[in-house]
Amino acid sequence: MVKEPVRILVVGGGYVGMYTALRLQRKLKPELKRGEAEIVVVTPDPYMTYQPFLPEAAAGSISPRHVVVPLRRVLDRCRIVIGEVEAVDHAKRTASFTTLATADEGSGPVEITYDEIVLAPGSISRTLPVPGLAEYGVGFKTVEEAIGLRNHVIEQMDIASSTRDPAVRDAALTFVFVGGGYAGVEALGELEDMARYASRYYHNVKAEDMKWILVEASGRILPEVGEEMGKYTVRELRRRNIDVRLETRLDSCEDRVAVLSDGSRFPTRTVVWTAGVKPHPVLAATDLPLNERGRLDCTARLTVKGTTHAWGAGDAAAVPDVTAEGPGKECAPNAQHAVRQARTLGDNIAASLREQPLKEYTHKYVGSVASLGLHKGVAHVYGRKLKGYPAWFMHRVYHLSRVPTVNRKSRVLAEWTLSGLFKREIVSLGSLEHPRAEFELAAGGRSPKESS
Repeated sequence: MVKEPVRILVVGGGYVGMYTALRLQRKLKPELKRGEAEIVVVTPDPYMTYQPFLPEAAAGSISPRHVVVPLRRVLDRCRIVIGEVEAVDHAKRTASFTTLATADEGSGPVEITYDEIVLAPGSISRTLPVPGLAEYGVGFKTVEEAIGLRNHVIEQMDIASSTRDPAVRDAALTFVFVGGGYAGVEALGELEDMARYASRYYHNVKAEDMKWILVEASGRILPEVGEEMGKYTVRELRRRNIDVRLETRLDSCEDRVAVLSDGSRFPTRTVVWTAGVKPHPVLAATDLPLNERGRLDCTARLTVKGTTHAWGAGDAAAVPDVTAEGPGKECAPNAQHAVRQARTLGDNIAASLREQPLKEYTHKYVGSVASLGLHKGVAHVYGRKLKGYPAWFMHRVYHLSRVPTVNRKSRVLAEWTLSGLFKREIVSLGSLEHPRAEFELAAGGRSPKESS
């Protein structure tokens, strides 16, 4: 009788999902060769997005296809399934998921059994019930959102350049970013820098005509780089005429008017929401223990507490920080921890299958770096504080070292080199969002803009 291979199900193809599967490929190479183990990765997208490069992709410094890593190429010994896991019944060791073909098949979710499960679905944008946000807001978590936002900003400059209506022009040139964390500050810094550069090619749009507004509910921005560097960032942004509003909330953005808690009103066609993240909803559709914030309750060995054969890491998991002073501290849900947790996770799963002892995840946080646009940045690494060009250079060096595969490293480095030798691209390709519009119009239909 042929023994069934041990099936390891990895839910999610982000940082943790991809790096864990990659580690398992290497650690379980003999078992995979002999057919004794099988790794199945279920992920909504066929690629992993390196999110720290999204601001540079939005600014045009990096091509969108170099911000993502194709999973089928990297995980060549894994079975990749493009789909969404909807529920997990760990008591029965089953998970149900839908694929791109589910709707056409009309058969409903597919069920898969597993022996070990890695839950790494990541996080989604944490939104609030702000009137108008669902209709007019845009997030900044995916490469599609980053490129869409770049196209949108340049399109607003085109609208402002061509309109004769002062109200339309003012709204087009007003950009509101909500959230003073990494995503919001880096996105605003890079896009303002890009728009400032692009304005030199418009005969009637100047950099000072644009309003860039950063709204943050707390009293500081970029808490990861420390209070001193956070204050420097506020000064640097304000020096660039960016309106930084601390201890302020977005109350409404209905009818394309951003209303802030301090009473200010800004007609705008651009509201970017980066005010935090929350665990992926699939976690609530499992029978595994969650903490009060809805994240998997994990041990330092990256196992799910109170269960066996279930593992978690990254944004989806509450992992104890064994290096922190005092009890009850957890690892921050960021890329620095996620990548390192994935290595320990892969090692521990392999050790568990071979009945070897498991290791605890230990990593002392080394610091943070953030880009504020071309040649501008802040950093707080190993206790040292840097700003301006040195911090920006450290930001690039660090993330170049972390982006997966030599292929991607080489392409990103080549693009940075070329962007230093030639002028920036300032082309908007917004029509990519409606690729059939031209043909539909030719065939007698209506364009999306006419229909909306």
